Amino acid sequence: MNQPNYLLYPINRRARWLLTVSLLSLCAVTAQAAPGNIQNVLLIVSDDLKASVLGCYGNTVCKTPNIDKLAAEGMVFDRAYCQGMACLPSRRSFMHSRYLDAGGVNLGEHFKHNDFYTARVGKIYHMNVPDDIIDGSDGDDIPSSWTERYNTSGHEALTPGDYACLNQNIFTDKLEGRESSRMPNRGFVTVAYDGDGSDQPDYKTATQTIELLRQHKDQPFFIAAGLVRPHDPYVAPKQTFDRYPWQTIELPETRPNDLDDIPRFGRAKVLSSKNAIGQYPDNQKRMWAGYYATVTFMDEQVGRILNELDRLDLRDSTAVVLLSDHGYHLGEHTFWAKMNLHEEISRVPLIISVPGLSAGRTDALAELVDLYPTLAELTGLKVPQTLQGKSLAPVLNDPAATVRGGALSIIPHKGIALRTIAHAYMRYRDGTEELYDMLKDPQQFTNQVTNPEYAVVLQQIAAQLDARIKEEGIALDAKGRKYVQGEP
Repeated sequence: MNQPNYLLYPINRRARWLLTVSLLSLCAVTAQAAPGNIQNVLLIVSDDLKASVLGCYGNTVCKTPNIDKLAAEGMVFDRAYCQGMACLPSRRSFMHSRYLDAGGVNLGEHFKHNDFYTARVGKIYHMNVPDDIIDGSDGDDIPSSWTERYNTSGHEALTPGDYACLNQNIFTDKLEGRESSRMPNRGFVTVAYDGDGSDQPDYKTATQTIELLRQHKDQPFFIAAGLVRPHDPYVAPKQTFDRYPWQTIELPETRPNDLDDIPRFGRAKVLSSKNAIGQYPDNQKRMWAGYYATVTFMDEQVGRILNELDRLDLRDSTAVVLLSDHGYHLGEHTFWAKMNLHEEISRVPLIISVPGLSAGRTDALAELVDLYPTLAELTGLKVPQTLQGKSLAPVLNDPAATVRGGALSIIPHKGIALRTIAHAYMRYRDGTEELYDMLKDPQQFTNQVTNPEYAVVLQQIAAQLDARIKEEGIALDAKGRKYVQGEP
């Protein structure tokens, strides 16, 4: 790939930043997320990572020391929500700060147009996993976002090692007959292999990101590192799997008749009652072990990147953001995979570490569309008018601050959800609804829509959702089949 010609990049951005730093050093400035204080941005995006699996979000089983360390150094958003419930719509949404379309200048382009070196390593916009990873192809990338871009490849389910297709109860070390690209059972595949991890796509992504940090440490940069784990197939070194003996795994709580009060559009496509995984409780534990193993392996790559950032003395000039595109179901409510408006899918990890600002946690509601305007403000860039998100800079300065009263999540052909501090409300295109008291029922076992004690709450939150979708220009299409984006 051609290297950038640095003579094409005006020196005014670098000069302006140096002048800003010099002026700030002469003034008694308190630690505020003021425009112009940050020279660089490092964005780390994980794939299918549920917030509840991380140590910094309360999990006591999964080992994520590097992400936990970043959390201790930054602001942890306990109530951050994605707008799309699958890879493509979520990534398109937060990269454009738009709910349902891809209008305006995207996040990478905005930094590139403002004299930043911009690079993508791995999956930032949508890529089909495992197809595009096996092929080493660009997926649905937008080339205009980047000065340079790099794909990282791997063998995925065809990686030599101990293979399992858990919903089929198949265990083998042979390469023949494995479920891989576009096969119906590939979402239940784990591979524990003998390697050290250096041939895996996430390891390669970390290595390439480290190299770019070294090359571009002396110029403003926006580097986006996309890690594909813990997206299936769950491939990791055997020693990582060994940290999670499946026999010790506790499965999520399920309750009899749990689905009785969940409308048709609210149910996952993959259910234990309709998929063979429901016949194998031990294999459900193995699914969790595989997920944990790949999360830990991914965390190790995060650590490699952050250690290099420290070694290069870049932490004092670099805002670091870690997030996931959406969460995942691993048997909660007997649901599997994604494309669902419940908490395990819509809630995502979001950690923002800004030099000079205090670390902390916040209950402030955040949407992933808020990322773009936040990074623009932190780096002193103009916020484009096309953006629908809101800057989270006030929360970074004061974790008790709030910027929004509710968070939207959308599956266009199914429904739309509004999450407030106390409640979760889903409205489906056929008029059915769900309402959960998140303070009393955080696992969403009891739909309160028909409970007269919640009649006033239901009326209020429904009105709040109506106001939000009107404000954002979202509506059902003329046939009532999907939510679409119009002009607000």
